[in-house]
Amino acid sequence: MPVKNAEPFLAECLDSILAQTERNWELLAVDDGSSDLSFEILNEYAQGTRIRVFKNTGKGIIDALRLAFSESCGEFITRMDADDRMAPRKLEFLKRDLKSFGKGNLAIGQVKYFSETEVGDGYRRYEQWLNGLTETGTNYADIYKECVIPSPCWMVYRSDLDDCGAFEPNIYPEDYDLCFRFYQQGLKVIPSQEVLHFWRDHPDRSSRTDQNYADNRFLELKLNWFLELDHNPDQELILWGAGAKGKFIAKLLQERSIQFRWVCNNEKKIGKHVYGIEMESVDAVDKHVDGQVIVAVANPEEQNEIRQLLSTDAFWFC
Repeated sequence: MPVKNAEPFLAECLDSILAQTERNWELLAVDDGSSDLSFEILNEYAQGTRIRVFKNTGKGIIDALRLAFSESCGEFITRMDADDRMAPRKLEFLKRDLKSFGKGNLAIGQVKYFSETEVGDGYRRYEQWLNGLTETGTNYADIYKECVIPSPCWMVYRSDLDDCGAFEPNIYPEDYDLCFRFYQQGLKVIPSQEVLHFWRDHPDRSSRTDQNYADNRFLELKLNWFLELDHNPDQELILWGAGAKGKFIAKLLQERSIQFRWVCNNEKKIGKHVYGIEMESVDAVDKHVDGQVIVAVANPEEQNEIRQLLSTDAFWFC
C-alpha cells in the first residue's frame, strides 16, 4: 500500500484492514515522502500487528509498489489505496475465488464510491459501468475505454504477477498499464457480484491532481497497447472523431508512421485537411467493413449512433 499525505483517511483505512475476516495477511505500507503525520500513524498501527512500514527509497507510487512487493512473501498478492476502505470480507472472498479457480486467473470485486460530499455523476457512471463488467467477468471487452480492473481491488497468484512484470515498468498510469499486462498474459477475470472495495472521492486524489493521470497519458497508453496487441497492419485503420481526443490520437499515429483514414460527422470539417489528412464523412466506413476502427467520440448519444452505423467491431478509446 503506497501512502502519501493520507492522514485524514489513514486510520479508517487501516481499521478496515484490521477488521478483515481473513486473518492470514500481511500489509506492506510504504510512505512516499508524506509531509503530514501519515508515517507516524502507520508506525502506531504497526505495533503488535501484521503491518510492516517502510520509507520509499525512490519516489512515486511505482517505486513504492516495487519496494512493497520486494519485501512481501505471500503466495497471493493484492494492493490497497491509503484513502479507501475494504469491505470486511474482501480478502476472504478474493482469496476464496482465486484458490477455487487456480493460477491463470484474476480475482476482483465490485466497487462503490463514497465521499464526504456528493459523488459526481461521472464517478457514479464509471462505478456502474465497471461493476457491470465485473459481474460477468467480461472486463477486457472494454479495455480501451477505461481501466477495467479496479486498481485496489484485485488479487493474483504471486507467480502470475511476476509473469506479468509486476511493478517493474516505469509507465503511468501504472494501474491501467498493469491491467493491459493482465490482458496480455491471458489472466481470466473471475466474475464477482460482491462489493468488496469502497473508493473514496476527495479533491486531493492523485487521479485529480497528478499529471501522471492526465487524459493524454491514458490515450497514449491505450494506443501503445493497441498497436502492440490488437493492431492488424494488413487491415485498413480508421480513426473516428475529430475532437480533442481524436486529434491527439491522430498525431500519435503520425509520429509512429501508422497509415490511417480519418472520419467524422461534422459537416464543417468534412473535406478539409487536418494535420495533412483529409477528413472524410462517416459514410465511408461501411464500405470498408474489414478495417479496424478506433472511436474517439466521448458523447454517449453519439456513441450509440456510431454502434448503429458500424458493421464491424470497434476499439472504443473513450
